[in-house]
Amino acid sequence: MSGRYQAPKGVSEYFPPRSNIFAFVGQKLTAPALAAGYELIELPIFEDTELFTRGVGESTDVVSKEMYTFEDRGGRSITLRPEGTAGVMRAVIEHNLDRGQLPVKLHYRGPFFRAERPQAGRYRQFYQFGVEAIGLNDPFIDAEVIGIAYQGFKSLGLNNFKLEITSLGDSDSRAAHRTDLVKYISGLKLDEETKVRAEKNPLRLFDDKRAEVKAFMKDAPLLLDYLNAESQENFANVQSALQSIDIPFEINPHMVRGLDYYTGTTFEFVHSGLGAQSGIGGGGRYDGLMQTLGGQDLSGIGFGLGIDRVILAMEAEGVVPSDLKYIDLYVIPLGASFRTAAFEMVNRLRQHGFVVEQSFGDRGLKGAMKAADKSGARFSLVLGEAEISSGSAELKDMSSGESVSVTLSALASTLAEKVKASNKA
Repeated sequence: MSGRYQAPKGVSEYFPPRSNIFAFVGQKLTAPALAAGYELIELPIFEDTELFTRGVGESTDVVSKEMYTFEDRGGRSITLRPEGTAGVMRAVIEHNLDRGQLPVKLHYRGPFFRAERPQAGRYRQFYQFGVEAIGLNDPFIDAEVIGIAYQGFKSLGLNNFKLEITSLGDSDSRAAHRTDLVKYISGLKLDEETKVRAEKNPLRLFDDKRAEVKAFMKDAPLLLDYLNAESQENFANVQSALQSIDIPFEINPHMVRGLDYYTGTTFEFVHSGLGAQSGIGGGGRYDGLMQTLGGQDLSGIGFGLGIDRVILAMEAEGVVPSDLKYIDLYVIPLGASFRTAAFEMVNRLRQHGFVVEQSFGDRGLKGAMKAADKSGARFSLVLGEAEISSGSAELKDMSSGESVSVTLSALASTLAEKVKASNKA
């Protein structure tokens, strides 16, 4: 290959300064999960292909069209992970996490992979933050999981999104609905490929984006109308729990998530500023998934939030903070003989928790001050013979241009006061 190398098409890639937004979003989405006791799990980026074909469902587009699957040197079929829940469940079963205190509460973050047609908000490598609560079927856990996502979005300053919820019921409810839905679909004039999809999972037709299929499904029987008494009560309790913590929602009876394992409570967050790819996150409960993958018959609920789409939503709303990169102090040594003293000072301040940079190379004072200004540093300090001899220096506020004299021995405490005052301003 000649010329300059480029990242593969359809990969979401982050580099400064936009990578600061990426890091910020990840931290903000994680904070509510940590506050609710969800612990970190780090998963492999690839798994045995069968984990996804069994766990996600062969009728889904994810499995049938979008997985990156290859054969390794040992002849094993391996797939780059297209989603997180199946891998989490595999790890829970393998490491016996479900044999202890329930629910098992986990969070994770990282890249996922789907062979899709790249477009705004839809990537072949994308990033998600997710949580899973495994082991108990409790409407308050459902509300807790939804609340973690909601709080994360609000902490980022997002407002132009809405929460849509529904219930996919239990096995009895779905069986009753399936009978009537299959009968309804049998009367439609569908192409062969769509018929095959409907035979595997008739609910998939509710998720079809083609106008003609949407028109066909307009009068199809809805699963919400088939919920038995237990499922109705559970869904009502989820709604009540969400209302108790002031989380607004809309009931969407046509909602079908893109993965087959969902049951019961199902939800999606939709943002009005993203066009066709409006979903910024969603999830639901998955009764039976653990048993399908060889574990106990335990319920679980979780979500995946699209970090890439959240960033696009923040940019659409104009709520990206302007000061994501911050440097507390930029130190400028005056001449080669004072570089060691500056280097020692910088490292000492870093150990006190400050973000500090030093001017490198043979820049003169004017060039070093320009670099300090471009770095976005809050304060700068010049260190030369006069400063070393007197034991004091001028601490310059880069925003106002004002300087105050500080003793070098008390620089850390003085800088702490200045940074604190700057944060309040």
